[in-house]
Amino acid sequence: MPAPNQPNDFDHSSLSVASIMSLFIAMVLGMFGALIIAPNWIPDFAQTLAGTDPKAYWYLSRGSAFAALGLLWLSMMLGLLITNKVSKYWPGAPAAFAIHEYVSLLGLAFASFHALILMGDHYINYQLAQVLMPFGSVNYHPFWVGIGQIGFYVWAIVTFTFYIRQTIGPKTWRAIHYLSFFMFLMAILHGVMSGTDASTSWAQLVYWSLGGSFLFLTMLRMVVHVGSKFGPPAPRHAARVQPQTVPTKED
Repeated sequence: MPAPNQPNDFDHSSLSVASIMSLFIAMVLGMFGALIIAPNWIPDFAQTLAGTDPKAYWYLSRGSAFAALGLLWLSMMLGLLITNKVSKYWPGAPAAFAIHEYVSLLGLAFASFHALILMGDHYINYQLAQVLMPFGSVNYHPFWVGIGQIGFYVWAIVTFTFYIRQTIGPKTWRAIHYLSFFMFLMAILHGVMSGTDASTSWAQLVYWSLGGSFLFLTMLRMVVHVGSKFGPPAPRHAARVQPQTVPTKED
């Protein structure tokens, strides 16, 4: 989630840590609450949540994974648009920064749901410790699942810095945000290497589209940054013209 060079300009857009934690917890609890309420409204759905071989948990995990990846991509793109100074034309830098922040939080909620819901799947049979501990997945692609788990924790750290940037200073805040480039790469690798749908044409289209557009804006950001450092110097003010000396008769 690349961010503006001067984050203090957008301090007014941030929520308090307590408010944002409440919002995050509410989103996760709301997702799980839907699992309890939905079976009463959709009887056929209840059959996929219970029994010896429930399928709904696996499907919900797969769906929320792509939702989280899409939100992560949107947050990254907004961050790059802000640093490339494109967002000042639309919707405006403060609005873009606020959306960038909130989309990142929403993506974290979907990513949390993606991992925790797997504890209901009998095939994977995850315990809470395996969900939380990187490389603790012994039953399913432990390395690539571990890469995704590390990416999630990096995502959480980067998002948390929205609320402590005045404390840590702009340089440290910006340095931590550079980790988001590696985080996005880890998310893509996690999906490609361990995702159930990775071999399908539509999933490959999603990965190539998200990864390609992100790479394009990243390269554009690098070109703009290098150009601003090594480009031609700004024109100086014209030298002050010395008044001409009026010749005298003695001359």
